[in-house]
Amino acid sequence: MSSNPNPIVMRALNSKSLKGIVSIPGDKSISHRSLILGALAIGQTKITGLLEGQDVLDTARAMVAFGAQVKKSEGGDWCVDGVGVGGFAEPSTVVDCGNSGTGVRLVMGAMATTPINATFTGDHSLNSRPMERVTDPLRKFGVAAFGRSKGRLPMTIIGARSPIPIQYTVPVPSAQVKSALLLAGLNVPGDTIITEKEMTRDHTERMLSSFGADLKVEDIPNGRSITLSGYSELKSQNVRVPSDPSSAAFPICAAVIVEGSEIIVPNITLNETRAGLYKTLIEMGANLSFENEREESGEPVADIRACFSPNLKGIEVPPERAASMIDEYPILSVVAANASGKTTMRGVKELRVKESDRIDAMAKGLRANGVSVEEGEDWWAVNGNGIGTVEGGSMCQTFLDHRIAMSFLILGLSSQTPIEIDDCSPIKTSFPNFVDLMRDLGANLELRDLQF
Repeated sequence: MSSNPNPIVMRALNSKSLKGIVSIPGDKSISHRSLILGALAIGQTKITGLLEGQDVLDTARAMVAFGAQVKKSEGGDWCVDGVGVGGFAEPSTVVDCGNSGTGVRLVMGAMATTPINATFTGDHSLNSRPMERVTDPLRKFGVAAFGRSKGRLPMTIIGARSPIPIQYTVPVPSAQVKSALLLAGLNVPGDTIITEKEMTRDHTERMLSSFGADLKVEDIPNGRSITLSGYSELKSQNVRVPSDPSSAAFPICAAVIVEGSEIIVPNITLNETRAGLYKTLIEMGANLSFENEREESGEPVADIRACFSPNLKGIEVPPERAASMIDEYPILSVVAANASGKTTMRGVKELRVKESDRIDAMAKGLRANGVSVEEGEDWWAVNGNGIGTVEGGSMCQTFLDHRIAMSFLILGLSSQTPIEIDDCSPIKTSFPNFVDLMRDLGANLELRDLQF
């Protein structure tokens, strides 16, 4: 059962014909970065479509703790009055980042080269996650970091008093590590050069450029090189946040596996560093189409139409695609359970150190509901028997992980017998209106006790 002292148990039952137009909350990655870059800019940044999930709100509070002004206008937009690069003030108390690994790692980077100290903490899940992959390269700037064993929170970051530029190759694909180092490089004299062997989501690069940073991206023989010139002055911007593709994945995948479904999901980014799931679904035989393709705030976007797809087949997902869909593998495994044949997912070791060990969490829940799963340290495979063959009938542990919770609820919409999750409360961290949205489409979701 959930370690949450007040868990909210929810049941998903077989549903028919999900229909409608789905309004997805703003992209979480871009929302985090909008707040942080707005706080580091001169002037007022106006943000339209900010995701108001708990993770992002915790980042907003962190920016206030470092001296920025953050407020929501009556019209629903958010405004950030920034303090400029190097202008962060020392927080008067511990900075609580809740459940957000993205938030805490980016904020650590943003303050690391300012001569202030800050102590970071989070909830039980976040405090169990390793931070060394960020703090170790930050030390190269002259930063000191003191936390619990294995680099876990709570952790105190002592900002570099005389920071120096670095050259660093990210050993494992991670947009969080890359972004934290680029944010740190803003307040450093000279050029900070970050190399990644595999391209990861590039929202930070796009947004830094739009805010006025001196940044150059080059393709090189062994990957990509990003050069950031320090002491760039960032200027406030009007940011329109596209809908979150990781959140959109849940109703889209639900429509693909629930008989008779057809939904439209507007304003989804098709940025190549985020669109891996959609390529994968199409290769599996999913009926997806992209309509009204356009560009907004530097991001390619489209409206996605998703329809029931009765002839899904298992595939080998290219490992080089992992970085562009790392958060979508749990829900992909739900689709794979409804496909015919084996779907193999490689190069996904990062899933082991997310809010939970997502490979282990999904494997346990799928097996409990009659699905065959194989796994290794950095890979896993789901053996599906076709649409509607998932037995269901079990309680799935979510491990306080929002994506695990939502994935098993989607699984239950097409299973033969209902599927329960031990706690749906973590969903609010990234997709606060998920339950209501899915019910509006026709999903059969029931609370077993308390109110959502």
